[in-house]
Amino acid sequence: MAGATNTDMSVVELSVDGMTCASCANRIEKKLNKIDGVTATVNFATEKARVEFADDVTTDQLVATVEDAGYQAHLPSDPTVAEDDPTRALRRRLLICLALSVPVVAMAMVPALQFTYWQWVSLALAVPVVLWGAWPFHRAAWANLRHGTATMDTLISMGTLAALGWSVYALFWGTAGTPGMTHAFELTIGRTDGSGNIYLEAAAGVTTLILAGRYFEARAKRRAGAALRAMLELGAKDVTVRRDGAEQRIPIDALNVGDEFVVRPGEKIATDGVVVQGRSAVDTSLLTGESVPVDVEPGSDVVGATVNTDGRLVVRASRVGSDTALAQISRLVEEAQNGKAHAQRLADRISGVFVPIVIALSVATLGFWIGTGGPVAAAFTAAVAVLIIACPCALGLATPTALMVGTGRGAQLGILIKGPEVLESTDRVDTILLDKTGTVTTGTMTLVDVVAADGEQPDQILLLAGALEDSSEHPIAKAIAAGARARTTELPTPVDFTNLQGLGVRGVVRGAEVTVGRPRLFAQMPEELVESMRSAEAEGKTPVVVGREGAVIGVLVVADVVKPTSADAVKELRALGLTPVLLTGDNEATARTVAAQVGIDDVIAGVLPAEKADVVKRLQASDKIVAMVGDGVNDAAALAQADLGLAMGSGADVAIEASDLTLVRDDLRAVPDAIRLSRRTLATIKGNLFWAFAYNVAALPLAAAGLLNPMIAGAAMAFSSVFVVSNSLRLRRFKPSH
Repeated sequence: MAGATNTDMSVVELSVDGMTCASCANRIEKKLNKIDGVTATVNFATEKARVEFADDVTTDQLVATVEDAGYQAHLPSDPTVAEDDPTRALRRRLLICLALSVPVVAMAMVPALQFTYWQWVSLALAVPVVLWGAWPFHRAAWANLRHGTATMDTLISMGTLAALGWSVYALFWGTAGTPGMTHAFELTIGRTDGSGNIYLEAAAGVTTLILAGRYFEARAKRRAGAALRAMLELGAKDVTVRRDGAEQRIPIDALNVGDEFVVRPGEKIATDGVVVQGRSAVDTSLLTGESVPVDVEPGSDVVGATVNTDGRLVVRASRVGSDTALAQISRLVEEAQNGKAHAQRLADRISGVFVPIVIALSVATLGFWIGTGGPVAAAFTAAVAVLIIACPCALGLATPTALMVGTGRGAQLGILIKGPEVLESTDRVDTILLDKTGTVTTGTMTLVDVVAADGEQPDQILLLAGALEDSSEHPIAKAIAAGARARTTELPTPVDFTNLQGLGVRGVVRGAEVTVGRPRLFAQMPEELVESMRSAEAEGKTPVVVGREGAVIGVLVVADVVKPTSADAVKELRALGLTPVLLTGDNEATARTVAAQVGIDDVIAGVLPAEKADVVKRLQASDKIVAMVGDGVNDAAALAQADLGLAMGSGADVAIEASDLTLVRDDLRAVPDAIRLSRRTLATIKGNLFWAFAYNVAALPLAAAGLLNPMIAGAAMAFSSVFVVSNSLRLRRFKPSH
């Protein structure tokens, strides 16, 4: 890699078109990095190249280098490039090819449809499919040829052009164009010069099947870039700013550092800043994953996109735009996606070995026949037959059919798989990081205990506190009110309700003044209640004190409770050979308490959102294959960085978009189910690829011997395709473990 000689570096992100596999991305990356002063990373999944370059390098030079490698590149903001759904053109190409191919295949396979001149109609329908429909494969094959490599595209291009070329020869210079010619349905093995044989159905059918597979992959891959778009949607769109003594509503883009803005209860905080007026509790769960709101007062730092729950705040902006915490997390997600090496398609890896062997066999066949004095026409027939039979229809079906059946079954079970590259990771994963809040736990505060002072009744304490807290929007207040409602039919209505911002609430319930909130609201507390509070805090729970007429009567304990199914899920993950690790921004005591409840030994606590991705990198650096399960914005970068990212469907959109697998059910047991289904689907794809090649490899000796007639070729292709589809359909019987 060339090192930069200039300290002033610029960064540009190029959109790259024409990549068909991971080897294409590697090829472009190497080409760019050969330029002095350039450091580039190319991501096949997002079709982007992130290039850092010195001042003496121009973007035109970068674009030209990519184009010289056989691909197209442009700046995302280039006005000459239409911003369009990239799958739309592929869908149109697929539908046109499908309409043209169906009659070609039907006429070739059903003798009753072979009317006079049917072969010429087949030619007219097949030529656009093989030349225009398969053009992306031909273009990629040419790029591969220029760089001395072979992929699935090389095999497709070579096989379809050979089938079309031989069919044209047979029609114009052989006997296949004779009026009334038919392909009789016979499976006899006999030597022929091939001048009466056409293979148009193989050429058109293979092209259309593989286009279908590429379309479904492209549709899944397009979602990769949606994580960043989802991230941008999280922030506030406009803000109430104080200027010249008056409040005015302005777009968020017009907010400057130093501006003071107002945040009302329930509103998102517009940007990072410092509180100058007011007290409130801020729900930071979106960014930090913490379920307990953070109390803020003048001088407290607040983060953009978090939610002000109950008090009115005035905040002075300290960071805006690309400097905010949200923007930094967005950059982490982007870097993680760009750095995530997507495995080269299994079919491409096989093709890299298979194609040179087939070409060598074809040339050897031609040389052998001519060398032994055989007819030149028969020699060419045998050589071309080798190329044709080497391009299996089933190869086009192997991945998409298993993926479609596997993803369809997954969708029924609430498991969404994004694409075939995802599956290769599931087979190798050995470590799984579990976010605590919202993943292992419910993510919402719940009343777990009522501790009464001597002579007091727990139900009475809860009734008084619940009646008062029912008027508050604070998440802890909601938990107490919900707990009280669960024990009584109706809560009394308080009078003279007062919100003691950042401390608690006060009001009159059934003629008595009741105070609910922090211990500092009370002059003294019974010793036994102090002990209960300390015990609750040691376990990561939140104690709330209840007082009547100034005297403490009890303590309510609220906590983010563990989901009832989480312990079973951890057992299942261990059974799959995975080591579970609890990863959380919460304190060590809380994390250890939760981990003990579900049976996790390894805990990484006190981790900031930006550090979660670093934890994943650290584990990967120690040769671990890492899966990550999370649900919040704070998990997005780690989900994108992990070898396999799994998002709980109840979580933030950006977490879902950054992940590889999405679990619609808010149940951790869906994680082992998802991994088992993914592994089963991958095993099916591998089995399909094996048989797709095996049937055709078995037929290669017949082709080389010149004994292959069109019906045997058609039967081999049809049988391998039926086998692949049948094998894939077995995935419909996959059952979850519970």
